[in-house]
Amino acid sequence: MTESSPPVHAAVPAPELFDSHVHLDAPEFDGDRTRVLRCARAAGVTELLVPAVTAASWPGLHALCESEPGLHPAYGLHPCYLERHSDERDLAALDDWLRTHPAAGVGECGLDYFERNPDRDRQERLLRGHFEIARHHDLPLVLHARRAFEPVIQALRDFGKPLRGVVHSFSGSAEQARQLWKLGFSVGIGGPVTYERGRRLRGTVMTLPVESLLLETDAPDQPGATHRGHRNEPAFIVEVLQCLAELRGEDPAELAATTTANARRLFAGTT
Repeated sequence: MTESSPPVHAAVPAPELFDSHVHLDAPEFDGDRTRVLRCARAAGVTELLVPAVTAASWPGLHALCESEPGLHPAYGLHPCYLERHSDERDLAALDDWLRTHPAAGVGECGLDYFERNPDRDRQERLLRGHFEIARHHDLPLVLHARRAFEPVIQALRDFGKPLRGVVHSFSGSAEQARQLWKLGFSVGIGGPVTYERGRRLRGTVMTLPVESLLLETDAPDQPGATHRGHRNEPAFIVEVLQCLAELRGEDPAELAATTTANARRLFAGTT
């Protein structure tokens, strides 16, 4: 290189990111799923955990995850779709399905007490059924808990057998996160942390051990502050990473490496 030559800078690769919760099979992506995935890859999202919500969605989810590298399926019955579930039949079908369809997890399942007059007893029975299936197949759980963090924690304690997994879209207290961590569960942090009004969540994520954290988008839902009112996408997880790193005073690349390793260890048994 001569003195007049411009300096040569090595390209700095984007850190590898693992979106630990994204509904890539949702109909909101039917028109441009290929583009959405391409943008995610360009942003450094190399792996995505795609959880099911109903039994009817399992075949399509399986086909999607088989069609692209780095897509990891989880199969379960979401508590917000009780009217679409046939409890005993669908739980038996889930157990059978997992015998012949490799999965990274069981879910999305859990408790949702947000809606008026939720059928709590039925939700809790379904959740325990998922616990049994996850234990039988030695798979992590992908848990949903909306206005139900304490009941989920209690259900895990009452089960009395070792389980592992993640409580996605965590918005509880630091103490609840610590209790979940002791029970074998990470917490998924997504778009809500990017809103300045979310003071409690922001304060909580500053105090948690980094080993307990996973990044997620929950796309097409829960977009971050920059995309409020628009469809969420897995590529936007970069903004979650940047916000979380700023709140914790950590290097984004190091945080990306750690949270990706956390997700791989949980869902793939590797780092």
